[in-house]
Amino acid sequence: MQKSLDIHSKSLGADLRALRHARGMTLTALADRLGRSVGWVSQVERNLSHPSIDDLRLIALVFDVPLSLFFGQSDAPEAEQGYVVRQGARRKIGSGEAGLVEEMLSPDLTDDFEVVHSVFQPGASLPEPILRPTQEVGYLISGKLDLTIGGREFTIRPGDSFRIRGEAHGWANPYDIPAVAIWVIAPPVY
Repeated sequence: MQKSLDIHSKSLGADLRALRHARGMTLTALADRLGRSVGWVSQVERNLSHPSIDDLRLIALVFDVPLSLFFGQSDAPEAEQGYVVRQGARRKIGSGEAGLVEEMLSPDLTDDFEVVHSVFQPGASLPEPILRPTQEVGYLISGKLDLTIGGREFTIRPGDSFRIRGEAHGWANPYDIPAVAIWVIAPPVY
């Protein structure tokens, strides 16, 4: 028997529901993909049941999100939960494999958008352009970043912003210093 996980994010149920809705997936479709009952998925979404680590791995795989999305939130004072994310309490997202370190600035995934803090390490690049059904706006805080959006190439500098509307896009930081950006993504993808 799998041991249930007690250290998951307090917003796990709401985040799971938001991911499911953002991908246009029904409870039945998700339950089928997970090999679980609709009732179990519904209970997890309402925080009445706690998934095991194996369940969370499968959920992450189904939604193509990092497993780390479901962990890492520090306990915030009750009055701040859902409103404030303190710097030391951000959820780490992504694998960091491509030299990109990302943290959630949004309290959870229950809005129509998410806000992400991204650090692109020197020499890092996305191996292949990605295409996702989102609208995204980014703002570069520091460093420089080379972007390809819909086949067009741009070099973004501090204070510059950009928009991606469901177009194939990629990035590279061939420079000597990290590039730091804030991204707003709708609907949430993490």
